[in-house]
Amino acid sequence: MVHAAWTLLLASAPDSQTATAAALGIAVVVFAPFAALGWDVDAEAIPYLAGSALFELGFFATLGLALRTGHVSLVYPLSRGVAPVLVLLIGALALGIHVGALQAIGVAVIAAGVVTVRGLDGTASPRDTALALACGGCIAGYTLVDAYGLRHAAPVPYLECVLVLTIAVYLPVLARLRGAGAIVAAAGPRIALAAVCIFGAYALVLAALRLAPAAPVAALRETSVVFATAYAALVLGEPAGRRRLAGATAVVTGTAVLALA
Repeated sequence: MVHAAWTLLLASAPDSQTATAAALGIAVVVFAPFAALGWDVDAEAIPYLAGSALFELGFFATLGLALRTGHVSLVYPLSRGVAPVLVLLIGALALGIHVGALQAIGVAVIAAGVVTVRGLDGTASPRDTALALACGGCIAGYTLVDAYGLRHAAPVPYLECVLVLTIAVYLPVLARLRGAGAIVAAAGPRIALAAVCIFGAYALVLAALRLAPAAPVAALRETSVVFATAYAALVLGEPAGRRRLAGATAVVTGTAVLALA
């Protein structure tokens, strides 16, 4: 719910890109003391931090661009849905990970859900669709990188380092394109809340992993797709409709099958 909430907060801002830049800046500052208190980052983590930051930069850039014109009920399910499929495919094709029948079924269900959300009637913008899919590719990228990087660092300081590297590029670029004043002006209470939610959502996942195995936690995490689609309809007044809700539910179901496989 928290992950879907921060996406909604950024989407409802007048300019989602400056809002994203402001939220990232706030998150880095607010959570720096927590990262410092639990500091545990080995030198071996540096390549993974750089790679993850590159994908995070792509993630926030494509997400911000997509949310400027695209509906949350389209962008969110597409980006979150395509990511686990790409992770599985890359793992099978490049890393030699075995893919079982149940995992293949999960991929098929997710693909059906993504197509259902996107629709085949031509009403969804090709630009928004492409940005959402690119965003999903970046999610898959940092997921794979982080799986190895977290072997050399504690989660909170690891994420802090990744976001510091990300905003080191993202903030100057947005300041040049929109002006530093626009970013400062965007840093209101709602965006501050989004910043807390960005880091908080990740912290809740870490807390859940202390209580339960990774597979069900990963499956439940993707229920954010349904929450985001429902939020978009109820709060933003987007025409989510039964088709997108059904597609979002299929994405969650397929992800659950993948996680539990």
